[in-house]
Amino acid sequence: MFLREIGAPVSDLKGAGPSVCKRLARLGVFTGADLLLLAPRDYEDRSAPRLLSEFGSGPVNCRVAVVAHDWFGFGRMRTLKVWVEDERGTRAALVCFNRPFLERSLPVGSSLKLYGRFDYRYSELQSSAFDAEPVDEVADGLPDGVRPVYPLTEGLGQSTMRKLVTGALARWGAVDDELPPSIRDRRGLLRKAEALRALHAPSTPAETVEAKRALAYEELFYLQVMIARRAASRRSDERPREPPPAGLALALEERLPFELTADQKAAVADIVADLSGPYPMARLLQGDVGSGKTLVAFFAALYAIASGGQVAMMAPTELLARQHADTAARLLEPLGVRLAFLSGNVADAARRPLLAALSRGEVDLVIGTHALFSGDVEYRNLSLAVVDEQQRFGVLQRLALGAKGRKPDMLMMTATPIPRTLALTAFGDLAISTIRTMPKGRLPVVTHLAKDGNEAKVYEFVRRELAAGRRAYFVYPLVDRSDRLALKDAEAMFERLSRDVYPEYQGGLIHARLPEEKKRQTMADFAAGRLSFIVATSVVEVGVDVPEATCMVVEHAERFGLAALHQLRGRVGRSDLQSYCFLVWSDGRAEDGARLSEDGKRRVMAMKSTTDGFEIAEEDLRIRGPGEITGTTQAGALRLAFADPVRDAELLEAAREDAAALLATDPGLVGQEGGIVRAVLERASPFSERTAATG
Repeated sequence: MFLREIGAPVSDLKGAGPSVCKRLARLGVFTGADLLLLAPRDYEDRSAPRLLSEFGSGPVNCRVAVVAHDWFGFGRMRTLKVWVEDERGTRAALVCFNRPFLERSLPVGSSLKLYGRFDYRYSELQSSAFDAEPVDEVADGLPDGVRPVYPLTEGLGQSTMRKLVTGALARWGAVDDELPPSIRDRRGLLRKAEALRALHAPSTPAETVEAKRALAYEELFYLQVMIARRAASRRSDERPREPPPAGLALALEERLPFELTADQKAAVADIVADLSGPYPMARLLQGDVGSGKTLVAFFAALYAIASGGQVAMMAPTELLARQHADTAARLLEPLGVRLAFLSGNVADAARRPLLAALSRGEVDLVIGTHALFSGDVEYRNLSLAVVDEQQRFGVLQRLALGAKGRKPDMLMMTATPIPRTLALTAFGDLAISTIRTMPKGRLPVVTHLAKDGNEAKVYEFVRRELAAGRRAYFVYPLVDRSDRLALKDAEAMFERLSRDVYPEYQGGLIHARLPEEKKRQTMADFAAGRLSFIVATSVVEVGVDVPEATCMVVEHAERFGLAALHQLRGRVGRSDLQSYCFLVWSDGRAEDGARLSEDGKRRVMAMKSTTDGFEIAEEDLRIRGPGEITGTTQAGALRLAFADPVRDAELLEAAREDAAALLATDPGLVGQEGGIVRAVLERASPFSERTAATG
């Protein structure tokens, strides 16, 4: 039996009663497979003894005697202190916060096996984070050595978790191997059952490394197999195609008041080659904020339209979709392109004739939101689907748009550059075009950091920009006041900035709760110069293009993700005017008790150190990890339990090489070793085929 075929509930284990099962469910553990796949977050090496007097060189690990109990504090704050003494007579205090029951569990005169970190505090050696077990129980429990430390939830302790996993290993641990023997032997990997034992019950620290290596490789191998099979399935739909006519594209190029950058030209050439090829295009166009991806997409659309097809361009917000539609109207309608706009807010009276025109082929290019793949939307000949800011859409949404045509060409765009390791995982079945060069005349945005409390200096700088006829954004993490979080909010700050800071200037407010028409009108007024500043939430993160905007102020910047901060900064610097980004941040304690995390500091400092979106993407991957950066909230997002594409880059390359070699010799997975892989994919795959599907 393969590991993921173990569907027996954890309640089958001794000690897993209803209350324990309820707590395990909070960790996503329901079955025996879930429990065995729960990776320890750390390990304790209890093989090396260390007396109390040696506390400075690492965790104490020795036998002690309980010599006294003591209490300090009053009322509900009364706390137990258990005094212990080791074989050399060194004394230390175990401070038992919120654990008065230890008075009975650790009686005076008992012998304990003690493990924990100690420090001198208040003129005494003490610890509040310790593990103490009566010696007579140690013999019946887990042995000294390397002990796993599991992720926990309230009411669930390490002792319980370890006993449950030990029981799961005894009951279900004899699982079948999931890798072809030749690959396992060539890469020097543990067998699956041995890897699970070494993961949960290692004899030495080195065993944990080998266990994680084997399990990480297995994840990466199956991911690469599915990516390669998906790419092969696209190539199975071979159809003869002529190079698309270039007339419309040449006409647009002649109308442009500037020349395309070298990277834009190269991306257009890649797309034309795909549209001329025998297989449906599956291409990711990545480029930094403001690099000109949308214009490349318009060229792709013109080539598809010139060949007699229809084009659908999907954006994640109505605000961005309408901006694309306005730009397309200005650039493409003079060329005779028939345009339409579709979102959930289009009234039925306008929607019905629009849908009829789409189905009759009377619309060449339709731009909109997720409404483009609604059930009642039919295309006569959808030949190209363009997905802008693709990371905002789940896999199933992208697939739903593609299903509206007969395997249409797919062009996905992102302003969040994809690190190479991630490109080989989540986007491994896509061809990638990259735009690195910015349009001529663009200046790098100057980024300043300001501590919370120094906003006045930022506001004064912005005032000088407004006086020169420039425009500014102010972005906040909340729409309105929160009773839980001591954070500025957009609505209150709009009132303050309008009344107290910039009374002589007209401002506007944008957030997700406002009607779409209101948001659209506000942005139109801002773009036209009728408004000098915008107060907003992150709703302005994608796509809003106002060349005269030169200042971006993000308050509580530590609360925003790195990709979001980079996108927000990209709203300025979209002309030859020098632009500025001010990140106002705090490392103090908020009312919710949160302090600026180390990750928060890294994000803010990364924004200060570089404007290169590719460097920021790499740092974002290092900070957040692959599971989050690929969008764990998206349907079908990539989830890795053991592998990390950054840390395991060499394993990733090896897995990619092995998957390619296996499929080259046995594409149908019908051979002896290929049959193992096919059986795993059919019965117990680490990922679904949809998970690996990016287009």
